[in-house]
Amino acid sequence: MRPNPRYAVDDERVVRALIEENPWATIVSDGEGGLVASHYPVLLDDASEELAVLTHVGRPDEQLHRLGSREILLIVAGPNGYISPSWYSEQATPVPTWNFSVAHCHGVPEILDAERNLQVLARLVERFERRVQAPVLLDRQLGARIAAGTVGVRVPIARFVCKVKMSQDKDAHSQRQVLDALCAPGPYANPALAAEMQRAIGATPTRLE
Repeated sequence: MRPNPRYAVDDERVVRALIEENPWATIVSDGEGGLVASHYPVLLDDASEELAVLTHVGRPDEQLHRLGSREILLIVAGPNGYISPSWYSEQATPVPTWNFSVAHCHGVPEILDAERNLQVLARLVERFERRVQAPVLLDRQLGARIAAGTVGVRVPIARFVCKVKMSQDKDAHSQRQVLDALCAPGPYANPALAAEMQRAIGATPTRLE
């Protein structure tokens, strides 16, 4: 990412929250034929004090990415959306932009053994199924069949670059009007982005419609 100190974040807790709340990641690596990208759900490795994620890839993605032999880039993005300059005060420069939060995480993947892979798959399913009315969890027999077609991966994050761009460069009145617009009905209504922005800058919308 292009560096911009105004939006840069070096707090690991922000990255952890970004992963926890947005558990769909892009894995990028240098494959034999060039860059390779895949998309998979991820979990924080809560059993470890270091920042690390758990996931799996479907075969033969582990070969395409050459997992375990070199560093990969894992990208996790939060809510994002268009910001119209029509929402700014007269003090602000009327330039359209995009608000977003994203973390680029770097690490060398560790391939999990079959038992650990099965545990991670079961935990992934439980993580998302627990929110439905009648959860369908993986039993060991079905889990083992599914696991056979996947490769479990743990990625310890050696370093990360995180950017949270939420109109921090705008005056307080403009920030409030942006929040109002994101919370109001319309083509660019985006309550999730408004919540992220409110958390980042501490402002609150003046209306919720």
